[in-house]
Amino acid sequence: MEKLRIVFMGTPDFAVGILDSILNKNFEVVGVITAADKPAGRGQKMNLSAVKTFALEKGLKILQPTNLKDETFLQELRNLKANCQVIVAFRMLPAAVWQMPKYGTFNLHASLLPHYRGAAPINWSIINGEEKTGVTTFFIDDKIDTGAIILSKEIPIEPKENAGQLHDRLMELGSEAVLETLQLIEDGNATTTIQTENVALKTAPKLHRENCKIDWTKKGEKIYNLIRGLSPYPAAWCTIKQEEQEWNVKIYEAAFHPLEHVDEIGRISTSKKEIKVAVADGYIEIKQLQLPGKKKMTAIELLNGMTFLPSAKAL
Repeated sequence: MEKLRIVFMGTPDFAVGILDSILNKNFEVVGVITAADKPAGRGQKMNLSAVKTFALEKGLKILQPTNLKDETFLQELRNLKANCQVIVAFRMLPAAVWQMPKYGTFNLHASLLPHYRGAAPINWSIINGEEKTGVTTFFIDDKIDTGAIILSKEIPIEPKENAGQLHDRLMELGSEAVLETLQLIEDGNATTTIQTENVALKTAPKLHRENCKIDWTKKGEKIYNLIRGLSPYPAAWCTIKQEEQEWNVKIYEAAFHPLEHVDEIGRISTSKKEIKVAVADGYIEIKQLQLPGKKKMTAIELLNGMTFLPSAKAL
């Protein structure tokens, strides 16, 4: 086998850690493909992807195509003479791209495939109360996250872990998986397993406003898992109503206290240090939250400046 010449494709922070580990192991990265710069904020200043920022620091060749089927981009990609492509948190590739390198194109996915295919596997594994997850490398095919598996690595999900904490652990595990996969390919030892198709497969659809909203009629454990599964981003949210006022509030940290009670579901009760919301089988204690236009704060910080009336309710 010849030495690998790698093109790396990725966009967010998760991909940066993987790219860094590839460079640290002295694999040759001949180019980086990442999302186009986007204007952001009031000043519409151009926002660079985390991967682009890192690639600039390392002096790597960068391509930012808006159309992956564009012949100019495809020729630029051919000119890099890569024989392997590594994809981490990018987008769906046309066959002209993934079929190009001699030794194939593989993707790192942050779940134990075939479960949790889709855009948000880290979040959904926590939201669904899973006790374990992991990472999988697989050769890309013409569908999303369905290709032949090269290897997978498993870790437990800690009972109080949030999505941000799990993200960081999976990035480390992902780095190990990608490096092992590259070595297997370079040594000519990569073998694959076809993914099983099962109607009971759990999926990881894109997160949006509606599936991030808290339903206070659900059991406490479910609500607690939703909050930690969406923290720190994009964050679970609900509406708090007090007399004629309503606020849409993001909740970043909570605890569930199982308890029999007669309070109305959604009723907010407070002490000097606690904000609690009544649910069917106990109370959700809100520990960290954010009101519109305000910074994140602890429950104690909020209670220092705000009084909840007996009529206050979470909707």
